[in-house]
Amino acid sequence: MKYFDITLSCEDRPGIVAAVTARLAGLGANIAESNQFWDRQTNRFFMRISFTAPAEAAASGIEEELAPVVSEFNMETALIDRSRKPKIVAMVSRFDHALLHLLYQIRVGWLDAEVVAIVSNHEDSRRTAEIEGIPYHYWPVTKANKAEQEAKLLDLVEETGADLVVLARYMQVLSDNLSNRLFGRVINIHHSFLPSFKGARPYQQAFERGVKVIGATAHYVTADLDEGPIIEQETERVTHAMSVEDLVHTGRDIESRVLARAVKLHLESRVMLNGRKTVVFAKG
Repeated sequence: MKYFDITLSCEDRPGIVAAVTARLAGLGANIAESNQFWDRQTNRFFMRISFTAPAEAAASGIEEELAPVVSEFNMETALIDRSRKPKIVAMVSRFDHALLHLLYQIRVGWLDAEVVAIVSNHEDSRRTAEIEGIPYHYWPVTKANKAEQEAKLLDLVEETGADLVVLARYMQVLSDNLSNRLFGRVINIHHSFLPSFKGARPYQQAFERGVKVIGATAHYVTADLDEGPIIEQETERVTHAMSVEDLVHTGRDIESRVLARAVKLHLESRVMLNGRKTVVFAKG
């Protein structure tokens, strides 16, 4: 058997689920998991189905079978063949805790993916890349060469066939052009519980405000800094007795966990864009 995921969204109306599942049944597919959500404010319907199909099934044949339904309901769809391991380009600056956690989760099999390249504006993570056997690209960024370096990144994504770019504490702001070109394919971890304390030095900002919780937010990158659709968040309680350094130490653990969960959700096709928000079909 082959394993597939399909996601779809369209204007809500009766008969969507029946039409899709009937077509899948006609292919001999067996549904393993199904999730649906109706956004009442926009009357938008979202659905994700995981299914098995006979070994001879091909993605093109499944898409052809579903084409009449897609046309009838004017659906936006994506079909994922689970036999192909997703590919990631990871980007990092000097703080490598989120990158190391991501690599560990891949190594132990919790995250089914392959990091095909590590890109950095510093040399700090080269040794990690060598140990893991991952190509390392040291591309310093200045105002003068930013466009050139981003063009190299786009070429790298195309050459490697990367499905996702992960900013694992990459401390450079992507240009509007790059953010738009790769929209929905770049995940960033921001060391703050957005929308609070955006931009630089969020732990210092949080400390100065005397917050009682800190957190991290994984979101898709957009041209608007730290305003992209949110995928995953987590918080932890802190006290007045903690220093900025204590907040940073606590936050690093949260950042690592949140980023890994967001990447897993995305690669398992569990995240669907809904305007400025996301629909997240968590497992279980």
